[in-house]
Amino acid sequence: MPRFSVIVPVYQVQAYLSECLDSVLSQSYSDLELIAVDDCSPDACGALIDEYAARDPRVKPVHLTENRGLGGTRNAGMAEATGDYLVFLDSDDTLTPNALQAIADRLKETRDPDVLVYDFARTFWNGEAVRNQVVAPLTQQGPAPFRLTDRPGLLRVLMVAWNKACRREFVEAEGFRFPPGYYEDTPWTYPVLMAAESIATLDRVCVHYRQRRRGNILSTTSRRHFDIFEQYDRVFAFVAERPALERWRPVLYGRMVDHFSTVFTKPDRLPRGTRAEFLRRARAHCRRYRTPGAALPSRTRLRHTLVRFGMHRTYRCLQLAMSVRRRMRTCAAGPARVLRAAALQLHYRIQLCLPLRTDHAVFAAYWGRGYGCNPGALEAAFRAYAPHIRTAWIAGPGHQRAVPPGPRLLRPGTAAYWTALARSTYLVNNVNFDRRLKKRPGQVFVQTQHGTPLKHMGLDLLEHPAAARGMDFEELLRGVDKWDYVLSANRHTTLTWERVYPGTYTTLEYGYPRNDVFQRATSDEVTRLRASLGIPEGAVAVLYAPTHRDYRAGRRPVLDLERVLRRLGPRFVILARAHYWHEGPWAGDNPAQDAAAEGGGRIIDVSGHPSVESLCLASDALLTDYSSLMFDYANLDRPIVVHTEDWDAYEATRGTYFDLRAFPPGAVARSEDELIGIFTTGHWCGSRSAQLRAAFRERFCPYDDGHAAERVVRRVVLGETEGLPPFVPLGERRPVPSAACGHPPLTSGPQPSGSFPVTERR
Repeated sequence: MPRFSVIVPVYQVQAYLSECLDSVLSQSYSDLELIAVDDCSPDACGALIDEYAARDPRVKPVHLTENRGLGGTRNAGMAEATGDYLVFLDSDDTLTPNALQAIADRLKETRDPDVLVYDFARTFWNGEAVRNQVVAPLTQQGPAPFRLTDRPGLLRVLMVAWNKACRREFVEAEGFRFPPGYYEDTPWTYPVLMAAESIATLDRVCVHYRQRRRGNILSTTSRRHFDIFEQYDRVFAFVAERPALERWRPVLYGRMVDHFSTVFTKPDRLPRGTRAEFLRRARAHCRRYRTPGAALPSRTRLRHTLVRFGMHRTYRCLQLAMSVRRRMRTCAAGPARVLRAAALQLHYRIQLCLPLRTDHAVFAAYWGRGYGCNPGALEAAFRAYAPHIRTAWIAGPGHQRAVPPGPRLLRPGTAAYWTALARSTYLVNNVNFDRRLKKRPGQVFVQTQHGTPLKHMGLDLLEHPAAARGMDFEELLRGVDKWDYVLSANRHTTLTWERVYPGTYTTLEYGYPRNDVFQRATSDEVTRLRASLGIPEGAVAVLYAPTHRDYRAGRRPVLDLERVLRRLGPRFVILARAHYWHEGPWAGDNPAQDAAAEGGGRIIDVSGHPSVESLCLASDALLTDYSSLMFDYANLDRPIVVHTEDWDAYEATRGTYFDLRAFPPGAVARSEDELIGIFTTGHWCGSRSAQLRAAFRERFCPYDDGHAAERVVRRVVLGETEGLPPFVPLGERRPVPSAACGHPPLTSGPQPSGSFPVTERR
């Protein structure tokens, strides 16, 4: 029998679940069982639980056959518990280090009380942690254990299940169970504290209570918030059955009114048109349970009075007056806008009042830098699978030639641009639109993203100020709030996005649409692409695509491409592709034509080419460092070589999600000489390289089978949730081959020492 049964109810928290479970299993006090209850979660939570159970025998997985809600899920966990004490932990929260040891020590000191109440801290997306302010009742001074009558202030501590350890035999003897519905903690925690014969406290933060910006069930707009009335009915029914508890009625009444007023005043909880009804219900409960002696704090007396008497119109008038006051202050303090900007914004606001066009979609990519990436593939798919949708594409003045015939062209900042943003039903982008976009009810924002993350992104950049470069994280998250769907190519990406971009969106783990072309292109198309780029017939074309480095001010390439080509011989050609942040010719500081001249015309600057997918198809191998392009290129099943000479500096400045050198997509070069050796000995396309690439593809390319765009359109536009194209297994895919991959090594001879250091480990 373990000392603790830690019960974790799990539903749609795949981005946070591993952190939660790790916080339990890594505790210094190990006498525990971890009961993780999968409440029919539609994401990967069930699989994650099973993975943990396979690794650690203390994990007891429970998979429910139907969704029961938080209360029912906790009840299912209690039914499996065998520990002395029940410890509840929500699946997006974490235990602090050594928390269970501190709880165990305090239980021993206080002779195993029925309930131990401990402290918590709220943790926010920016890393800030704020300790619970109602800490005085948790003091460990004075006799312990005690009863609630000795310390009634405990009822002012947050009434939740996860800041208490409850003796299992006490819970079973009293028959305590969680009810269904919202606010299920209310009829659990009040009765538990009132019925306990012995209580102790621990003045220590044991739980980090994650303050999710979006996705918290109590922060969603729903009529389910009316469940609060039934929950307090249950509390007062418990008191009515036990005359000895009548003394607590005035306290419970005050707590109930305070809870009602909190729900009513939160702007995001009650649906429009239900606020007056909520106040009527609240007034009825106040009359039903009103008890003489129920004192209310002076700071909340006005709010409580409005709730108690159901004064809905008075409340609305006060709210309107405060809103007008705030707006007047804002207008007085703000600078005057230029006339054109004011006129465009007036036009935009007028368009927002007009009906949405259900057959219109607007697309953009890379802040208006032309046509392509996932939005480009989706725009074509919209026209193919949903031809009734009229598409428009946003492109800046210097990028409009890259947009193919089909979509209507929009220039940023024009009246037509604002009209499209205001009235199009579908908004598709791989970054955010203009921050002034007001997302309307009925609009659907598809955030396609633009790669699988190796480097840290989103909120993880809080730890890397050099990479963040003054990023406005508040503005970033306001943009996330507008997303309805986010595309993902693999589970690694899904778990990363949902954690670093917290929101209420739905993740579509369908693959990246931009990679569909890799499974559909033909050999003839590849031949035409190579000819258009000037690649000599029979040459081995290596696409060199380095990523941006936050710690370097210039754009000079890390590699000396001329030297590399001289060593490789005349059969090699390099397609040099600068990062999209580095607009202009290759290398920036060195004109592209000079580089091409030094390389004997075998360095082809493709930085301005509109389609990186076409460059991938035209090449025979990819040479990169830390660019996310490697994840896409792996779908072609062609050789990839990674150059990691400055890995330590890059990792320290930007941060990475895994060590690329330990799990690479092919050969790894730690210096320019090693890189040359990999190519001259043929290891770049050898069997070891193929083995590494196969493992990499299995992890990161499970869904890029050529049908990603079709799946997205059928789900988002046509509303199909079943019958989507099934995923083609990796072994059955036939991407267009590269002629060079079948050649034997281009030169013979011994491999230079260290030229392929990854061959001995995975």
